[in-house]
Amino acid sequence: MITVESLTKQYGGFTAVDDVSFTAEPGRVTGFLGPNGAGKSTTMRIIVGLTPPSSGSATVSGRRFAEHPNPGREVGVLLDASAQHAGRTGRGILTVAQRTMGLPASRVDELVELVGLTSKEADRRVRNYSLGMRQRLGIAVALLGDPDVLILDEPANGLDPGGIRWMRDLLRGFADRGGTVLLSSHLLHEIEVIADDIVVIGGGRIVAQGTKSELLQAAGTLVRTRGTELAHALELRGIPVQPAGDGALRVDADPATVGEVALAAGVPLTELRSAESAGLEEMFLELTANDDRDHNQDNKQDHNHERTAA
Repeated sequence: MITVESLTKQYGGFTAVDDVSFTAEPGRVTGFLGPNGAGKSTTMRIIVGLTPPSSGSATVSGRRFAEHPNPGREVGVLLDASAQHAGRTGRGILTVAQRTMGLPASRVDELVELVGLTSKEADRRVRNYSLGMRQRLGIAVALLGDPDVLILDEPANGLDPGGIRWMRDLLRGFADRGGTVLLSSHLLHEIEVIADDIVVIGGGRIVAQGTKSELLQAAGTLVRTRGTELAHALELRGIPVQPAGDGALRVDADPATVGEVALAAGVPLTELRSAESAGLEEMFLELTANDDRDHNQDNKQDHNHERTAA
């Protein structure tokens, strides 16, 4: 389990993470969503002990990351696949991690096979890897110690559709065996497919969290018809309506109510469904609409400065 309580990180007068609290439970995949610069990466760096918080706490399996005697055996981490030593081979990077964790040498070959790298690729220097190969290697390092918890920041970057499907199945299987997964990604469809729980961060603060079904069920109804008669009829009933693109309307009411209003107004419908099926993207954009570009850029610059200093 990952527990984050009242976590705050400030850089001078700028607050990158502001009183953030959430949990990631065993047996579940928790999707951690937010625009660039919203505070996702800073939060994850604090969880794994790379950045000290200004206040609050973050624990993994009941301990701060640094308090685990052999962290790689407890927590698998992938924050930046491009940060791997470019002059070493993939097998060499895994071997260093294997020795550091006190694992048998055979574990390296097991993980090379698990993540789909060939023996020839494993013996190639990382500078010659594609981003997708680096992601596979990073996932192999994260899984090497057979941890109970995985913390992954944008692990699908650079993967082709087949690789994304492989990663999805791998993480789903890990959670189904009782593992805890905290997954950050800008690929909203992938989060929608795999996540059990979702935490949305914007401007350094949590703007929504809950199970995927709870958050998406609050989306209302998507309806499509010709003309403006239905919108007018709904507004007369005091039901909020907003355009949803391609001539559709998003209505803050359940489909049955929308259907009744349409019938009473004599308006034929060409589409009527729960907006839940419109997906995660619409909910994400609405929840993070106030996370302005200037804030994002400032946060990104602070994070880049922090990485350089580290």
